[in-house]
Amino acid sequence: MADNKKSDIEQQLEQYRKEHEKLKLLFDVTRNISRELVLDRLLMLIMDQVKSVLNCERCTVFVLDREKDELWSRVAHGEKEIRFPSHLGIAGHVVTTGEVLNIPDAYADPRFNPEIDKKTGYHTRNILTAPMRNKLGEIIGVFQTLNKIGTAFNRDDEELLNAISIIAAVQIENAQLYEEQKKTFESFIETLASTIDARDPLTAGHSKRIALYADEIARVVNLDDSERAVLRTAALLHDYGKIAIREAILTKDGRLTDEEFKHIQRHPMFTRSILKKINFSRELRSVPEIAASHHEKLDGSGYPNGLREAQIPKLGKILAVVDVFDALTSKRHYRDRMAFEKVIGILAEGTGTQFDEFFVAAFKKIPLDRLVLVLEEENAERLDTGDLTLLSKYNTSDILRLPGSEERTPQQEELRRTFDRYYTRKYNGVEAAGSRTAGSRAAEGRAVEGG
Repeated sequence: MADNKKSDIEQQLEQYRKEHEKLKLLFDVTRNISRELVLDRLLMLIMDQVKSVLNCERCTVFVLDREKDELWSRVAHGEKEIRFPSHLGIAGHVVTTGEVLNIPDAYADPRFNPEIDKKTGYHTRNILTAPMRNKLGEIIGVFQTLNKIGTAFNRDDEELLNAISIIAAVQIENAQLYEEQKKTFESFIETLASTIDARDPLTAGHSKRIALYADEIARVVNLDDSERAVLRTAALLHDYGKIAIREAILTKDGRLTDEEFKHIQRHPMFTRSILKKINFSRELRSVPEIAASHHEKLDGSGYPNGLREAQIPKLGKILAVVDVFDALTSKRHYRDRMAFEKVIGILAEGTGTQFDEFFVAAFKKIPLDRLVLVLEEENAERLDTGDLTLLSKYNTSDILRLPGSEERTPQQEELRRTFDRYYTRKYNGVEAAGSRTAGSRAAEGRAVEGG
């Protein structure tokens, strides 16, 4: 009798232990995924968590695309993006029925498609698939786990995956909403940038290119995603203060008077005051100051505030470099691009007094294919992929180090010829513009100083 009672107590304790372990696992999963709102990272994080908790080889999260009636996964263990009609296969069966499906022998189940294994070289032994439901009980996707290590999936695994799917569904919906709001915000910012560029024919597309160049520097120096988002927003809006500049001055074709030049130099101040009225999120609250600092110089000779060295925001120093580069390399109706070496020479001459040495050096490390893609952003579909592959092996410094034409190797000559073809736009039949007028030279100077 006593032994039976002891056995019952031990069974209860074992049951409590399992329940405690299960709750702990669910708590850990919830804690680990609750702070992530970037959808791709969230999906990968969820898959990693499920793979660890269920001790299996692979996990895929399929999200239901109701508009296209498809299941898709942008990321998956061992695979690239997967997309297929929502009624097909094992995942489709789970979406249709809402059942948890535990298949101990994949090849014995007629719903399993072995063609995927044939294509990938992977061998699927067993599968556990569960629906993801939102707060309203609607199915928004499917969890699919493959190959329980050492055995098949059991009832405890089914319950765990079902519980995790409920937790994950809430966070995935939050991430989708965040992504949608982010896209709306970004399209709003891009629209603002394009409207101000449209006011000044000299700078059409300028703000977008500045954002692209700045992001290339951000890649080189390994800025994190949050800083890159701030930099991109500030770059797109850095010239928004031009909306307060008088049209006659902004588009004047001749030399500016001192008073007119002082007026156009006020545009960063206008940028700051306008952007401060926008209710930026906490992560983007530094945007107005960064955007307004793109004409500040390390030696204090810049404007609007004459900031020096550390007083200038770090990201503003990046904008200063790429703003001048784009001003000198943008297509104008009165001139072709300034010679590449001369442009880089201007940046080099200003290093330490106008520009931060670290970010000028970073600019020179941008891969040439990325540089060309931004330079010719409006003609991206016309760029030759083979040429871009060649250019991807080099950066700006490599071009600058090339010897004279008579001393170049065939490989060096091919690099120079390929880069020059795109830099001079000869690939699309555009010829260099003729000589510049005095008015156009004045406008060029304005483009550098007032861009």
